[in-house]
Amino acid sequence: KGVTMREAQSLITNANYFGSMMVHLNDADGLIAGLTQHYPDTIRPALQIIKVKENRHIVAGLYMMMLKRDIYFFADTTVNIEPTAEQLAEIALGAAEFAQELNIPPRIAMLSFSNFGSVKHPLTMKVNKACEIVRRKNPELIIDGEMQADTAVLPEKLQTTFPFSRLQEKANILIFPDLQSGNIGYKLVQRLGGADTIGPMLMGLQRPVHILERGCTVDAIVKMTAIAVVEAQAIALKK
Repeated sequence: KGVTMREAQSLITNANYFGSMMVHLNDADGLIAGLTQHYPDTIRPALQIIKVKENRHIVAGLYMMMLKRDIYFFADTTVNIEPTAEQLAEIALGAAEFAQELNIPPRIAMLSFSNFGSVKHPLTMKVNKACEIVRRKNPELIIDGEMQADTAVLPEKLQTTFPFSRLQEKANILIFPDLQSGNIGYKLVQRLGGADTIGPMLMGLQRPVHILERGCTVDAIVKMTAIAVVEAQAIALKK
């Protein structure tokens, strides 16, 4: 919209626009990009051309954090700076859908600095509201919050201190209340916790599009491509 023929002819010479258009026209099943470019320059063409899913309103970033014994999904880590309760709910639903496509049963914790109303504040109430929205939209999902990060990953704390919680096993999907905490959280776990990371993967687009970290390894590119293949196969099965 609003692009002249001359501008279109110029834009299509950019690899990100060309690749996004290939996906849009079914000449490719997915797009992996961003190795040598800034994140906004890579994601913008995909948002302009491929668009979000019919039941989604936003796109969000997801990281898969692989530790020695566990796999966690962190969101949103790259896109939405200050999401609303409705957007947080959509991020949680998208992360659950992503985990299910990988045959991983989702257990979702909505993170905050409060545990189940221990602190009354607009920020904690927003997270609690997001949790309620998810429950209304998908009552079968295992989700609870608001809760602190250690509560989410320590089943003994959940079982002894918060036996009423619907989450009695440690969460494997952590939904952060804002972009600052999500971005800081994944980088700390990656650098200090030694996690092997895959991401950032975009949730919410109609087709698989994932943005590489600048200068990432060949191994990371292969893993991101494998994730895109799984998504593309799931889309093909639904048709």
